[in-house]
Amino acid sequence: MLRFGTDGIRGRAYKELLPDDVIALAQAAAEVLNPSTPVIIGRDTRESSPDFAAALAAGFSAVGVSTIDMGVAPTPAVAWAAAHDHTPGAVVSASHNPWSDNGVKLFSPGGRKLDDKTQATLESALDDPNRSTVSTIGAPQRTSDGSGLLQQYQDAVASTAHFDGRDLHVVVDAAHGSATAVLPGPLQARNVTVTVINAEPDGRNINRQCGSTHPEAVAQAVHEQNADLGLTFDGDADRVLAVDHTGKLVDGDQIIAICAADRHQRGQLPGNTVVVTVMTNLGFHRAMAQRGIHVVTTPVGDRHVWAALQDGDWELGGEQSGHVIFPSLATTGDGLVTALQLLDVVARREMPLHDLAAEAMTKMPQVLHNVPIDPGSIDSDRMSAAVADAEKILGSRGRVLVRPSGTEPVIRIMVEAETVETADSIAHELVAASQHWTTYP
Repeated sequence: MLRFGTDGIRGRAYKELLPDDVIALAQAAAEVLNPSTPVIIGRDTRESSPDFAAALAAGFSAVGVSTIDMGVAPTPAVAWAAAHDHTPGAVVSASHNPWSDNGVKLFSPGGRKLDDKTQATLESALDDPNRSTVSTIGAPQRTSDGSGLLQQYQDAVASTAHFDGRDLHVVVDAAHGSATAVLPGPLQARNVTVTVINAEPDGRNINRQCGSTHPEAVAQAVHEQNADLGLTFDGDADRVLAVDHTGKLVDGDQIIAICAADRHQRGQLPGNTVVVTVMTNLGFHRAMAQRGIHVVTTPVGDRHVWAALQDGDWELGGEQSGHVIFPSLATTGDGLVTALQLLDVVARREMPLHDLAAEAMTKMPQVLHNVPIDPGSIDSDRMSAAVADAEKILGSRGRVLVRPSGTEPVIRIMVEAETVETADSIAHELVAASQHWTTYP
């Protein structure tokens, strides 16, 4: 059975996720979203992505819904096109996962990710035993070329910032993913000198030792190029992390803190409020409190951040992973938009990213372990007791978060403390408490 996780539907291509599953999903989406306009489809650079994009198009076509194929395109590019044309969108991607995985992200008309209610309705439609999938054999092909939308998206992204970056040299890691379709255009439009690395996708190298899950790659290139900073995207370019000129990581928490402090100082942070998730570093909360900025916390997932931003009519939010949302500029997390907003602060304040990050917040030491585990074998009582013991030790000087991943078959164990040694020790105790669970080989 297909189930939505933190960010769409995802699984091992051709094993956990089949083209027939995607055909069924497209037809159910046509029923639930009832599009009156063509559905826009984009994909990342995985070996399996053309097959799954074709399955989406076939599924929609079989029930009379035409599609527009953007080809290889960042997830936020499809969201932008869906918002621009007020039509649904679909992206074939497994984001930061390895090449062997794949998935589908859906956008409602207007370019927003599906809310919980709509996802539940889709799952119910897929589970309905009386529902049958319409055969795609002989179905007319109702797909048109949408590659021209990519240039329109790049122009729109470039227009979200107005700084002159002629004094900036930036290294950009495209992760051999969707960012390769749009880089370096939007950055060069702002006169930034750009060196692009890892931009030769072969179907199997997406995210491999590169991109936002491996920032050491861009850090090394920044050192070799003597660049001012580096930017590193994930496989579908909806998130971005940075490194400063010393190669030190500047994560999503720090990027949000830099932008929040800058906007607050200029009176451009509505409600003096920023939205983050439960994974956000405790140091962020302390830094915002010192500035009088209110912090709203949501579950993990940028769609939860988006919902809170909309409810409060606020203007900035995101995740430690680099999903950052500027609602007036984009309908979802957009790595390129985020990159430009960060570079705007760097250029306008004429400060190195290293100094801006240090000024914005002081990170609490944080240790994160991803424990491969069969979710059905979790001993919640034992884990709850272990967490309670850890929280007693930390008191108000740290915190513990244990949660199942919404994108991978792992349990994420995160500990924050005033020292790395304390965080590491407690995290290892929690991992040890999980060792009796059945783990994947």
